[in-house]
This record gives sequence, C-alpha cells and structure tokens, in this order.
Amino acid sequence: MEYVYAAMLLHKAGQEITEPAVTKVLDAAHIKSDTTRVKALVAALQGVNIEKAIASASVVPVAAAAPVAAEKKVEEKKPKEEQKSDTEAAAGLGALFG
Repeated sequence: MEYVYAAMLLHKAGQEITEPAVTKVLDAAHIKSDTTRVKALVAALQGVNIEKAIASASVVPVAAAAPVAAEKKVEEKKPKEEQKSDTEAAAGLGALFG
C-alpha cells in the first residue's frame, strides 16, 4: 500500500513516477523498499491516466463506505464490554496475588 501512496504523492507533486523517485519517497518515510515491487508499480502505472483513475475510483467507495461505517459502530460496542470484563478479571487476579 505504501508503494501506491508514494506514487500518488509523486503524482500530486507533479513529479514523474520513476523507480528512483518512488524509492526516494519510501526511503524518506523510513520504509525499506523492495526493488521488484517498485519496478512492478512503475511498470503498472505506465500509460495510466492517474487523474482519471482517481476520479472513477472515488465514486465507488462512497457508496460502499456507508455499510462499513455501520458495521464499525456495532463492533465498537463489543470491545468496550469486553474491556470491562477484562478489567474485572484483572482486579480479581490482583486480589489473589496481594
């Protein structure tokens, strides 16, 4: 994912997406880069209109994001209840070890 982010950052800055440029961005973020993955990314992006790809991709996630957000709300409630039971269990164990 960080490889794609590096390419998007270069694109946003108006820079050409090349192997050395992607590697520099990753190095600046202290991410160890894999030359094979960098080469594959640059090759995959050759001839791609990134602006058009971003515009068409931004329409789809908006419709799909609503159900995901609803699921997250349900999931958020469960861990809070589990945290209480963990806290209570820890307090009980603390009493055993004085």
